[in-house]
Amino acid sequence: MRRGRLTEEERERLAALRDEPVPQPLPDDADRWSTWDTGERGPRPHPRWLVTELAAVDHELGVLKTGKEADVHLLRRSIPGGNSCLLAAKRYRDGDHRMFQRDAGYLEGRRMRKSREMRAMRQRTSFGRGMIAQQWAVAEFGVLSALWAAGAPVPYPVQRVGTEVLLEFLGTPDGTAAPRLAALRPEPDELDELWSQLVEALVVLAEQGLTHGDLSAYNVLVHEGQLMLIDLPQAVDLVANPQGVTYLRRDVHNIADWFRARGADEHRTDPEELTILLATAGNLM
Repeated sequence: MRRGRLTEEERERLAALRDEPVPQPLPDDADRWSTWDTGERGPRPHPRWLVTELAAVDHELGVLKTGKEADVHLLRRSIPGGNSCLLAAKRYRDGDHRMFQRDAGYLEGRRMRKSREMRAMRQRTSFGRGMIAQQWAVAEFGVLSALWAAGAPVPYPVQRVGTEVLLEFLGTPDGTAAPRLAALRPEPDELDELWSQLVEALVVLAEQGLTHGDLSAYNVLVHEGQLMLIDLPQAVDLVANPQGVTYLRRDVHNIADWFRARGADEHRTDPEELTILLATAGNLM
């Protein structure tokens, strides 16, 4: 026990403890209370389907996808006895277990406030790996928020808390996820329509000064006939990143090759022409 007066900091801490509400028990079978009151929230206006009441609870429904950097879980957020919505919870793995072979190039052009953090990230210390995991989540949420506001076909970014990013679930009400483009065998007319949608989406990205950074048929979904871009933590700033145009060209060639291999018109899907179009939209030419 110490004697003497409390410091101002101690007074504030004790006051906060007194004001903190007593935790309420979760309803049966719920996994946690809604986290809507913490972290960053998605852009306004919030969609009507989204449950934002703080009395809501979250139920874990299973794993949608596993990856080297993050796992995606299916989550139901609901008011007990009331409205509910399905969310995709993308959870970046702990820095000690993630793989970082690919991140060096993507991180170019990004800046952290503190030189200590930048140094730790470059040296891949335990602290630095944790910072990278956090940065991926921050980057993806920021990119999705900007693209959603610009009208790009991306899932609505609901919120970010730490290294968890909650997203609009793209799929059916029973929890069946929308198929990846890579899993489809579109008819010629559908292939043509999907290419048109893709070009429009990439133009929006370029106008925002971005390219996907890892674009392929595996990180594009087709939801109710609409092409949707996903997996954007590594989105590259076309101006700030000295390799921006290189990433742009690689994105275009990767996705154009997929369309061409399935019979798309080679003139219409010319990757060099699309690269020029996107570079122009991004004010790089």
